[in-house]
Amino acid sequence: ARRRQFKTSKLRWRASSGSRRALGWIPFKKGSAKWVNGQVCFAGHYFRVWDSYGLADYEFRAGSFVQDARGRWYFSVSVEYQPNATPSRKAVGVDLGLKDTATCSDGAKLKAGRFYRDLEDALGKAQRTNKAQRVRAIHAKIRNRRKDAIHKFTTHLAERYGVIFVGDVSSAKLVKTKMAKSVLDAGWHQLKTQLKYKAIARSGVFEEVNEAYSTQVCSCCGAKPDSSPKGRAGLGIRHWICSECGAEHDRDINAAKNILAAGGASPSRWRNPRPSGRVRMSRQ
Repeated sequence: ARRRQFKTSKLRWRASSGSRRALGWIPFKKGSAKWVNGQVCFAGHYFRVWDSYGLADYEFRAGSFVQDARGRWYFSVSVEYQPNATPSRKAVGVDLGLKDTATCSDGAKLKAGRFYRDLEDALGKAQRTNKAQRVRAIHAKIRNRRKDAIHKFTTHLAERYGVIFVGDVSSAKLVKTKMAKSVLDAGWHQLKTQLKYKAIARSGVFEEVNEAYSTQVCSCCGAKPDSSPKGRAGLGIRHWICSECGAEHDRDINAAKNILAAGGASPSRWRNPRPSGRVRMSRQ
Protein backbone atom coordinates (compact mmCIF):
# COMPACT_ATOMS: atom_id res chain seq x y z
CA ALA A 1 0.00 0.00 0.00
CA ARG A 2 2.82 2.42 0.84
CA ARG A 3 4.69 1.59 -2.37
CA ARG A 4 1.58 2.41 -4.37
CA GLN A 5 1.00 5.56 -2.34
CA PHE A 6 4.50 6.96 -2.95
CA LYS A 7 4.81 5.43 -6.46
CA THR A 8 8.09 3.71 -5.76
CA SER A 9 9.23 0.12 -5.81
CA LYS A 10 11.50 0.52 -2.77
CA LEU A 11 10.71 2.34 0.46
CA ARG A 12 13.32 4.42 2.27
CA TRP A 13 14.00 3.09 5.75
CA ARG A 14 16.01 4.60 8.55
CA ALA A 15 19.69 4.62 7.52
CA SER A 16 22.35 4.16 10.18
CA SER A 17 25.27 5.50 8.10
CA GLY A 18 26.03 7.72 5.15
CA SER A 19 24.87 11.23 4.29
CA ARG A 20 21.21 10.23 4.68
CA ARG A 21 21.62 8.59 8.07
CA ALA A 22 18.77 9.05 10.55
CA LEU A 23 19.50 10.88 13.79
CA GLY A 24 19.27 8.98 17.05
CA TRP A 25 15.99 9.13 18.94
CA ILE A 26 15.06 7.17 22.08
CA PRO A 27 11.60 8.00 23.46
CA PHE A 28 10.46 7.11 26.97
CA LYS A 29 7.19 7.22 28.91
CA LYS A 30 6.33 8.98 32.13
CA GLY A 31 8.20 7.48 35.08
CA SER A 32 10.98 5.91 32.99
CA ALA A 33 13.45 8.75 33.59
CA LYS A 34 14.13 10.15 37.05
CA TRP A 35 16.40 12.75 38.61
CA VAL A 36 18.74 11.04 41.11
CA ASN A 37 21.69 12.71 42.85
CA GLY A 38 22.14 15.37 40.21
CA GLN A 39 21.92 12.96 37.27
CA VAL A 40 19.28 11.53 34.96
CA CYS A 41 18.58 7.87 35.70
CA PHE A 42 17.16 5.86 32.79
CA ALA A 43 17.09 2.07 32.34
CA GLY A 44 19.67 1.57 35.10
CA HIS A 45 22.13 4.05 33.58
CA TYR A 46 23.08 7.48 34.86
CA PHE A 47 23.68 10.48 32.58
CA ARG A 48 25.18 13.82 33.52
CA VAL A 49 23.41 16.82 32.01
CA TRP A 50 23.91 20.56 31.96
CA ASP A 51 21.16 21.52 34.41
CA SER A 52 20.41 25.22 33.92
CA TYR A 53 16.71 24.88 34.85
CA GLY A 54 16.94 23.19 38.24
CA LEU A 55 15.41 19.88 37.15
CA ALA A 56 15.23 18.62 40.73
CA ASP A 57 12.22 20.92 41.26
CA TYR A 58 10.12 19.27 38.53
CA GLU A 59 8.43 15.93 37.99
CA PHE A 60 9.44 14.34 34.69
CA ARG A 61 6.76 13.33 32.21
CA ALA A 62 7.28 11.70 28.82
CA GLY A 63 10.30 12.71 26.77
CA SER A 64 13.16 11.43 24.67
CA PHE A 65 16.90 11.31 24.15
CA VAL A 66 17.61 13.03 20.81
CA GLN A 67 20.74 13.39 18.71
CA ASP A 68 21.66 16.38 16.56
CA ALA A 69 23.54 16.42 13.25
CA ARG A 70 26.87 16.87 15.05
CA GLY A 71 26.43 13.66 17.03
CA ARG A 72 25.62 15.34 20.35
CA TRP A 73 22.85 13.93 22.53
CA TYR A 74 20.19 15.93 24.36
CA PHE A 75 17.76 15.01 27.11
CA SER A 76 14.36 16.45 26.19
CA VAL A 77 11.56 16.10 28.73
CA SER A 78 8.16 17.65 29.41
CA VAL A 79 7.37 19.02 32.86
CA GLU A 80 4.51 20.94 34.44
CA TYR A 81 5.03 24.35 35.94
CA GLN A 82 3.05 27.44 36.87
CA PRO A 83 4.10 30.41 34.72
CA ASN A 84 4.04 33.99 35.96
CA ALA A 85 1.54 36.19 34.15
CA THR A 86 2.75 39.41 32.53
CA PRO A 87 1.46 42.28 34.71
CA SER A 88 1.23 44.67 31.76
CA ARG A 89 -1.77 44.66 29.42
CA LYS A 90 -0.22 47.10 26.96
CA ALA A 91 -0.36 46.16 23.28
CA VAL A 92 2.34 46.31 20.62
CA GLY A 93 2.40 45.81 16.86
CA VAL A 94 5.32 44.06 15.14
CA ASP A 95 6.24 44.48 11.48
CA LEU A 96 8.57 41.86 9.95
CA GLY A 97 11.08 42.83 7.27
CA LEU A 98 14.50 42.22 5.79
CA LYS A 99 16.42 45.44 6.49
CA ASP A 100 15.30 45.08 10.12
CA THR A 101 14.06 41.62 11.05
CA ALA A 102 11.35 43.06 13.31
CA THR A 103 10.16 46.58 14.08
CA CYS A 104 7.79 47.40 16.94
CA SER A 105 5.22 50.15 17.10
CA ASP A 106 7.14 51.66 20.05
CA GLY A 107 10.24 52.10 17.87
CA ALA A 108 12.25 49.08 19.08
CA LYS A 109 13.94 47.11 16.31
CA LEU A 110 15.67 43.77 15.86
CA LYS A 111 18.44 44.41 13.38
CA ALA A 112 19.03 41.92 10.58
CA GLY A 113 21.85 39.66 11.79
CA ARG A 114 23.19 38.38 8.45
CA PHE A 115 23.93 35.13 10.27
CA TYR A 116 24.24 33.02 7.13
CA ARG A 117 25.88 35.63 4.90
CA ASP A 118 28.66 36.35 7.42
CA LEU A 119 29.74 32.70 7.37
CA GLU A 120 28.83 31.94 3.76
CA ASP A 121 32.42 32.05 2.50
CA ALA A 122 33.69 29.78 5.28
CA LEU A 123 30.82 27.38 4.66
CA GLY A 124 31.50 27.25 0.93
CA LYS A 125 35.19 26.55 1.54
CA ALA A 126 34.38 23.69 3.93
CA GLN A 127 31.91 22.21 1.45
CA ARG A 128 34.40 22.34 -1.44
CA THR A 129 37.02 20.53 0.65
CA ASN A 130 34.48 17.88 1.78
CA LYS A 131 34.94 18.62 5.49
CA ALA A 132 31.62 17.30 6.74
CA GLN A 133 32.26 17.96 10.42
CA ARG A 134 33.27 21.55 9.70
CA VAL A 135 30.14 22.08 7.59
CA ARG A 136 27.92 20.83 10.42
CA ALA A 137 29.74 23.06 12.92
CA ILE A 138 29.24 26.17 10.77
CA HIS A 139 25.56 25.40 10.22
CA ALA A 140 25.15 24.93 13.99
CA LYS A 141 26.86 28.27 14.65
CA ILE A 142 24.55 30.04 12.21
CA ARG A 143 21.49 28.44 13.76
CA ASN A 144 22.58 29.17 17.34
CA ARG A 145 23.39 32.83 16.62
CA ARG A 146 20.01 33.36 14.99
CA LYS A 147 18.16 31.56 17.77
CA ASP A 148 19.98 33.53 20.49
CA ALA A 149 19.13 36.92 18.94
CA ILE A 150 15.48 36.00 18.40
CA HIS A 151 15.13 34.55 21.91
CA LYS A 152 16.41 37.75 23.53
CA PHE A 153 14.10 39.92 21.44
CA THR A 154 10.95 37.82 21.91
CA THR A 155 11.49 37.39 25.65
CA HIS A 156 11.79 41.16 26.05
CA LEU A 157 8.53 41.71 24.17
CA ALA A 158 6.61 38.97 26.02
CA GLU A 159 7.67 40.32 29.41
CA ARG A 160 6.87 43.94 28.54
CA TYR A 161 3.59 43.56 26.63
CA GLY A 162 0.50 41.52 27.35
CA VAL A 163 -0.97 41.82 23.84
CA ILE A 164 1.16 41.24 20.74
CA PHE A 165 0.04 41.62 17.12
CA VAL A 166 2.27 40.51 14.23
CA GLY A 167 1.80 41.01 10.51
CA ASP A 168 0.89 37.88 8.56
CA VAL A 169 3.81 38.05 6.12
CA SER A 170 4.36 34.65 4.49
CA SER A 171 7.95 33.45 4.37
CA ALA A 172 6.85 30.33 2.44
CA LYS A 173 5.86 32.51 -0.51
CA LEU A 174 8.87 34.82 -0.40
CA VAL A 175 11.39 31.95 -0.40
CA LYS A 176 10.34 31.31 -4.00
CA THR A 177 11.67 34.72 -5.05
CA LYS A 178 15.15 36.21 -5.38
CA MET A 179 14.96 37.25 -1.72
CA ALA A 180 14.97 33.61 -0.55
CA LYS A 181 18.38 33.71 1.14
CA SER A 182 17.57 36.86 3.12
CA VAL A 183 14.11 35.60 4.07
CA LEU A 184 15.45 32.30 5.41
CA ASP A 185 18.24 34.09 7.26
CA ALA A 186 15.72 36.37 9.00
CA GLY A 187 13.89 33.48 10.71
CA TRP A 188 10.39 35.00 10.69
CA HIS A 189 8.63 31.71 11.40
CA GLN A 190 10.86 31.04 14.41
CA LEU A 191 10.25 34.55 15.72
CA LYS A 192 6.47 34.23 15.46
CA THR A 193 6.54 30.77 17.06
CA GLN A 194 8.56 32.02 20.03
CA LEU A 195 6.36 35.08 20.48
CA LYS A 196 3.26 32.90 20.49
CA TYR A 197 4.29 30.37 23.14
CA LYS A 198 5.99 32.98 25.33
CA ALA A 199 2.92 35.22 25.29
CA ILE A 200 0.56 32.33 26.05
CA ALA A 201 2.83 31.07 28.85
CA ARG A 202 2.53 34.50 30.49
CA SER A 203 -1.27 34.63 30.08
CA GLY A 204 -0.90 37.12 27.25
CA VAL A 205 -2.46 37.44 23.80
CA PHE A 206 -0.77 36.76 20.47
CA GLU A 207 -2.39 37.11 17.07
CA GLU A 208 -1.37 37.48 13.43
CA VAL A 209 -3.30 40.20 11.63
CA ASN A 210 -3.68 41.19 8.00
CA GLU A 211 -0.89 43.62 7.12
CA ALA A 212 -2.25 44.61 3.69
CA TYR A 213 -1.40 48.26 2.85
CA SER A 214 0.19 48.74 6.29
CA THR A 215 3.19 50.41 4.63
CA GLN A 216 1.14 52.72 2.41
CA VAL A 217 -1.43 53.97 4.93
CA CYS A 218 -0.58 56.90 7.20
CA SER A 219 -0.86 55.81 10.84
CA CYS A 220 -1.78 59.37 11.90
CA CYS A 221 -4.64 60.30 9.58
CA GLY A 222 -5.51 56.92 8.05
CA ALA A 223 -5.17 58.15 4.46
CA LYS A 224 -3.26 56.44 1.66
CA PRO A 225 -1.49 59.43 0.08
CA ASP A 226 0.42 59.47 -3.19
CA SER A 227 3.63 60.18 -1.27
CA SER A 228 3.59 56.79 0.50
CA PRO A 229 5.92 54.01 -0.79
CA LYS A 230 4.18 51.68 -3.22
CA GLY A 231 5.15 48.53 -5.06
CA ARG A 232 8.66 47.38 -5.90
CA ALA A 233 9.74 50.91 -6.77
CA GLY A 234 9.01 52.00 -3.20
CA LEU A 235 11.05 49.31 -1.44
CA GLY A 236 14.04 51.63 -1.11
CA ILE A 237 12.01 54.41 0.55
CA ARG A 238 12.66 54.18 4.29
CA HIS A 239 11.25 57.57 5.37
CA TRP A 240 8.36 59.54 3.87
CA ILE A 241 6.04 62.46 4.62
CA CYS A 242 2.26 62.18 4.39
CA SER A 243 0.95 64.67 1.84
CA GLU A 244 -2.42 64.76 3.63
CA CYS A 245 -1.47 65.61 7.21
CA GLY A 246 2.26 66.33 6.94
CA ALA A 247 3.34 63.62 9.40
CA GLU A 248 6.84 62.21 8.99
CA HIS A 249 7.09 58.43 9.05
CA ASP A 250 9.69 55.74 9.41
CA ARG A 251 8.50 53.13 6.95
CA ASP A 252 8.64 50.13 9.32
CA ILE A 253 7.43 51.92 12.45
CA ASN A 254 4.45 53.26 10.52
CA ALA A 255 3.62 49.73 9.34
CA ALA A 256 3.92 48.40 12.91
CA LYS A 257 1.50 51.08 14.15
CA ASN A 258 -1.01 50.15 11.45
CA ILE A 259 -0.67 46.47 12.43
CA LEU A 260 -1.36 47.45 16.04
CA ALA A 261 -4.45 49.40 14.96
CA ALA A 262 -5.69 46.44 12.87
CA GLY A 263 -5.24 44.09 15.82
CA GLY A 264 -6.91 46.46 18.26
CA ALA A 265 -10.21 46.13 16.38
CA SER A 266 -10.14 42.34 16.77
CA PRO A 267 -12.24 40.56 19.47
CA SER A 268 -9.06 38.78 20.60
CA ARG A 269 -8.07 42.01 22.35
CA TRP A 270 -10.37 41.02 25.19
CA ARG A 271 -9.39 37.36 25.24
CA ASN A 272 -7.16 36.16 28.08
CA PRO A 273 -6.13 32.55 27.33
CA ARG A 274 -5.00 30.34 30.17
CA PRO A 275 -1.46 28.96 29.93
CA SER A 276 -1.11 25.33 28.97
CA GLY A 277 1.02 24.57 32.04
CA ARG A 278 3.69 22.74 30.07
CA VAL A 279 7.14 23.79 29.04
CA ARG A 280 9.49 21.74 26.92
CA MET A 281 13.04 21.75 28.22
CA SER A 282 16.02 20.50 26.21
CA ARG A 283 19.54 20.42 27.53
CA GLN A 284 22.60 18.30 26.77
